[in-house]
Amino acid sequence: MEVHHHAHTARKKWTHYFWEFLMLFLAVFCGFLAEYALEHKIEKDREKQLINSLVNDIKADIAHLNTTIERRNQKVERLDSLFNLLNSPRYTEFGSSLYFNAIHTGRLVDIKFTPNDGTLQQLKNAGGLRLIRSRAVADSITRYDVSIRNLEKLGEQEVMVTQEYRMAAHKVFDAKVLSSMLDENNVSRRPPGNPALLPFTNKELAEVNYGIHTVKIITRGMRRDSRNLLQQATNLLAIIKKEYHLE
Repeated sequence: MEVHHHAHTARKKWTHYFWEFLMLFLAVFCGFLAEYALEHKIEKDREKQLINSLVNDIKADIAHLNTTIERRNQKVERLDSLFNLLNSPRYTEFGSSLYFNAIHTGRLVDIKFTPNDGTLQQLKNAGGLRLIRSRAVADSITRYDVSIRNLEKLGEQEVMVTQEYRMAAHKVFDAKVLSSMLDENNVSRRPPGNPALLPFTNKELAEVNYGIHTVKIITRGMRRDSRNLLQQATNLLAIIKKEYHLE
């Protein structure tokens, strides 16, 4: 009887320990689940915030790209006009148009594309891409970012080419006339009358011609890559809207 009593007491004791352990385990496990659910909700909320911000950035990029592409179209036309007029036997009759086209050839600020990449930088630098659950969206974001960086690299070449043109153009175009064409905000206007060019040699004309030629090549290249980037931005926006059921 005594042995049976001790066995019963031991079983009761171990049963008590087991239930205590089980309750502790369940408490820890439930705490873990609650923490996991909270973390998951925080990440989903963060993902939604990033996606909405990215959508706004892409829309701004699309609007800016459309503007810069149109301005590059205008610049190519002005470059063709400048080249043809400058090499015309009657070039002295077209002073106003020559100066107006020339001043735009050396300008970059109004055709430069600056991406709205604040959200992209967050996604890249803070490991935010891991929050993007859709692989299609994440891959498209990465490709879009690469295309932006490639366009920026080509833009660096455009700066150098434009500077080379300026170094040649100052031998042909009078800086006093160019300066008179700009208002206090550097907005240019066509000069009145028929301002004269500086006296120039055939060699100096050839240098300006080559400068115009190289600027036109890089302008066309930037326009081509801007069009490609615009298509990527449009596609990325469509993929995001589809994957996240956005309007």
